[in-house]
Amino acid sequence: MKKLTLLFIALTAFTVSQAQWVNDPVNNTFIANTSADAGDIYLATNTNTGDTYLQWSSFVGGNGWSPTLQRLNFTGEPQWGPDGIHIAGHQFASYSQGFAMTTTTDGGVISCFAADDDHSYAVKINPDGTFPWGEQGVQLFGGLGFSRVEVIATNDGGIWALGFDYNNLYLQYLNNTTGPVITISDNGGQKCVFGQLTLGTDNKVFVTYEKIGNGFYTDKELFVAGYNPDGTQFSPETLLMSSQTFQSTYIHNAISDGMGGGYVYIWHPAIGNFNVYVFHFNQNGASTMTGTIGTPVHSTDYDNLYITAYGTVDPFSHDLLLVYEQTDEQYQANCKVFINRITSNGDKPWGDGIMILDNGTIPCGGYRIDAFEYGDGFSVIYHKGLTQTSTASTVEARGFDMEGNEIWATQMCSSTYSKTGDENSTGFHGGQNIVAWVNSTGAVTGGGPGGLYGQNIGQDGTMGEITPPTPPEPCYPPTNFEGSYSYTDVAFGAMLSWDAPITRPLHYNLYREGLKEVIEIDPEYTSYFDELEPGDYIYKLTAVYDHCESDFALTPSGDNYVHVDVTSIAENTSEAIVTLLKVYNMSGQLVKINNVEELQPGLYILQGLTQDGKLVNQKIIKQSK
Repeated sequence: MKKLTLLFIALTAFTVSQAQWVNDPVNNTFIANTSADAGDIYLATNTNTGDTYLQWSSFVGGNGWSPTLQRLNFTGEPQWGPDGIHIAGHQFASYSQGFAMTTTTDGGVISCFAADDDHSYAVKINPDGTFPWGEQGVQLFGGLGFSRVEVIATNDGGIWALGFDYNNLYLQYLNNTTGPVITISDNGGQKCVFGQLTLGTDNKVFVTYEKIGNGFYTDKELFVAGYNPDGTQFSPETLLMSSQTFQSTYIHNAISDGMGGGYVYIWHPAIGNFNVYVFHFNQNGASTMTGTIGTPVHSTDYDNLYITAYGTVDPFSHDLLLVYEQTDEQYQANCKVFINRITSNGDKPWGDGIMILDNGTIPCGGYRIDAFEYGDGFSVIYHKGLTQTSTASTVEARGFDMEGNEIWATQMCSSTYSKTGDENSTGFHGGQNIVAWVNSTGAVTGGGPGGLYGQNIGQDGTMGEITPPTPPEPCYPPTNFEGSYSYTDVAFGAMLSWDAPITRPLHYNLYREGLKEVIEIDPEYTSYFDELEPGDYIYKLTAVYDHCESDFALTPSGDNYVHVDVTSIAENTSEAIVTLLKVYNMSGQLVKINNVEELQPGLYILQGLTQDGKLVNQKIIKQSK
C-alpha cells in the first residue's frame, strides 16, 4: 500500500475567456473534422498543465491511414487550429498498423506508430505546435519491430516505447537522447509478442508479454520483466500465467498499481468458459498471487461468457477496479455490464461482481472505468445500443462509491448516430474525465453528424464547466524507519523504530513478508518489537489517515523497507553497553529516559553500543527504585 498521489494542477492554466465543454447531451463538444471512417482515437491529459491531447487516424492528406493530433485546454478549447496537426512525414498503409500516444511531463505529446516502410517512429510535438525531433521524428528500435507500438511516459520528460515483429519484442527509452535497443526473445522457440508497459520507480519500466506457439489456436504464457533506462535488466523474467491454449488474438492488458508494480488482466476460454483472469506483480517484478492461473472475476459459469474488460486502480486502496461484459454462452446475444474489485493478493471483496446494466439483447460496448483522484469513488462510461439491428448508440456515464453503490447517472451523449469510440479515456485530472468518439456519417464543420466529438464528465456527474476538487491534506509518511535483530533470554525478534510524521495518523500499518501480513500499531507508538522464529524478514511501514495511506517510510539510507535477519544467536549480549541509545518496554514502545535509573520496575530491552562500537540489545529486569 502507498499514499494517494496528489495532483498539483496549475489552476491558472484552466482560466480562459470562453468555455468550450458543453453541458448538453444533444449537442456535444465538436473537436475536429474527420473522414467518416476515422478511428484509433487516443487521449491523454497532462497533469501539470491540464491540457488534453487527442490523436485519431483517418484518410486525410494523401498519406494513407495517418494520425492527426489536437491539443485542448482544460475548458475544451482547441489550441492547434480547427482540425489539429496532421503527421505528414510518413506514408501509412490503408489499414491501421497500430498507433500509440502519450503526453510527457514537460508539456508535450509523443505519437508512436508503425509506418508503411515497416519501421516504427516517435514524433514529438511541443505545446506550441513545433516538432523538437523534426516532423519525421525518431526511428525506433534501430529499424526493428514493424508492428504495433506501445508507449508510456516517464517522470523526466521522456518515454519508453515497445514494438515487436511477431517473433521478438523491442524496447527503448527516449528522452533528449535514445537509449539502447533491448531485445526480448525466447531461446526455446516461442514467439514473444503483444507486450504492455507499466512504469516502475525511478523511470524503470516493466514489460508484460506473451509467449506463444504457432497457429491460430496456440499455447500461451504471460511473463513480466523489468528494465532500467540504460538497458540493463533489474527484474528477472517471471511467469505470471502458466500455459493455456486459446486463440492468439486474445491479448492481455496491464496497468500500474500506484506502488511501483502492476496488474495484468486477460480474458480467455481455456479454463471452463470465457472469463477474465487477473494477475499482479510487485515493485520487484514478483507475483503476489498464489498460483499461475490468475484470479477469475466470476466463478465457473458454463451458461455465460465474461469478456471485454477494462481496468483502473483506486489510488487509496490500490485495488484493481474492472468493468466487463457478461453475455450468454449459447448465442452471445445478451449484454449485461458488471464491475468488480480485486486486491493485489487476489481477494475479491465484491465476490462475483456487481451488475450495473442489463441491456437485454441490445448490444453495448465502449467500456471505460476511471477512479476519482482522491480515492472516494469511480465512474463507468459505456456506449449503449438502441436496437438489436442498428449500430447507433448513446454514451452513458455512472458514478459509484468504493463500496460499489451508484451515486449518480448521466447521459453524456443522446445523439443516435453510429459511433466509433476511443481506445481509452483520460482518467480524472483536475476533477474531470474526457472521452471522445467519431459520428461515422460524414464530416461536417461545427457539429451534427460526422466529425470528432468529445465530452467531459466531473466526479459528481456534471458536464461542462468543472471546478477542480479540493485536494485532501498531504499524506505524510513516517521517517527514519530502522530495524535490527533483537535477542533476549525470553524471545528472539525484530526491534523496529521510526519517527512520527508531522501530522498524527489514525494508526500505522506495518507490513511483514511481501505485504502478506499487516500489523496495526497505535499512533502514540513509534517502535515495535516483533517476536519471531529464526529467518529473514522484510518490513514496510505506512501511516494511515482518514483519507489516505502514506508512501512507505524510508530508512536513513533511502530504502523503503527494512531487512532483519533473525538468527537466534545471542550476539554477545553480555558485553557491556557503554553508550545507551534506546530503551524499549516489552511491547516495543520506546521509553524516553536519560538513564536506566529513571525506569519504573519491569522488563526492558536496551539498545546501545559496546566499547568497540558494536550495536547490541540487552534485556534487563528493573527492580524497584
